[in-house]
Amino acid sequence: MPALNPWILNQLHFQAQLYYRSAHQIRTVHQAVPRVADTWRDCMSPENENRCRQVLQANWKLYDMEKVRTGARQTQGRNKGKWASILVSLCYNEGGPAFLFTLRSSTLKGRHKGDVSFAGGKSDPSDRDVVATALREAREELGVTVPTERVWGVMKPLRDASGMMIAPVLANLGPLEELTFKPNPEEVDEIFTLSLSHLSSPQNRGYTHFRSGDKHGYTLPVFRNVNKVMESIFLSD
Repeated sequence: MPALNPWILNQLHFQAQLYYRSAHQIRTVHQAVPRVADTWRDCMSPENENRCRQVLQANWKLYDMEKVRTGARQTQGRNKGKWASILVSLCYNEGGPAFLFTLRSSTLKGRHKGDVSFAGGKSDPSDRDVVATALREAREELGVTVPTERVWGVMKPLRDASGMMIAPVLANLGPLEELTFKPNPEEVDEIFTLSLSHLSSPQNRGYTHFRSGDKHGYTLPVFRNVNKVMESIFLSD
């Protein structure tokens, strides 16, 4: 059975930065995409969901909350000791599988205002685990309640330059037309999707190399979408 493209899964450790003119009006954009191949139509089948859950099962041991707090305290940077979660949201749109993204409000404070991102944010003392953080943030930002059973699993944690530890939580939201979004205008300017077939196409992705002084610093993937260029970054606000 066809499965989620491994290249796509490896790139899920990101929040994408958007470079395009503006989107001041809150709106939901259902991205028009070409006809999706049967392989992509089937990638979210029950068989593949079960396989994905099994693959991600081993990562749960990385999220023992006491170990999470201890690990966060050992990081460096202004956000040392802090954790955040993002909800990597799969959905069906235009009859095919896609990822759901948000455009962060241009009025937010911090370096990442106006960025493309997955819904997410810092953990709250009331959150029992990293999944609870991701689902709460999705509810606060998008106005949509994602049942726990929709969560397929968690991916390995990441640390950004500020010392923040990031927990990517993978969930399947289901058909987009069955969801009702009420985005928080203080946090979200736009909601849109990109199909898995689009993201996996070689002509729609590339890389940007960054320098640190006179040496190579790091490399990030870039995803192209008409007039939008999405560049991977880590959540740090």
